[in-house]
Amino acid sequence: MSFLDRFRQSQQEPIHKDWKSLRSAADLDAAIAESYQYPVALFKHSTSCGISSMAKWNLEKDWDFGTEEVKFYYLDLLAFRPISNAIADQLNVIHQSPQVILLRNGEVIYHTSHHAIGVAPLRAALKS
Repeated sequence: MSFLDRFRQSQQEPIHKDWKSLRSAADLDAAIAESYQYPVALFKHSTSCGISSMAKWNLEKDWDFGTEEVKFYYLDLLAFRPISNAIADQLNVIHQSPQVILLRNGEVIYHTSHHAIGVAPLRAALKS
């Protein structure tokens, strides 16, 4: 299987096995609440954007997080744009896509977008 074939396959469901889907305001509230117990990462993904697909692929290919280390939530922002808007409003982070927002105790401790998304920057943010 070529690189392009693996890349295309990685962009289709199912998402990474450790990611929970954000599909409702209740899911967002649950993610924020969970951040009081574990760090929570929100990944906002545009399924029609090549840069977003590459960011998702980069996260998944280097994934080495334990299930108790950080909780990951995946948002298909084309299908659930109102949730993306709620994230921006509730967390006071300007919307970007792709975007990763890291929460601890209900507060944003790190966020980044586009080509800066990766496992190493998330690991560094978790240590701070």
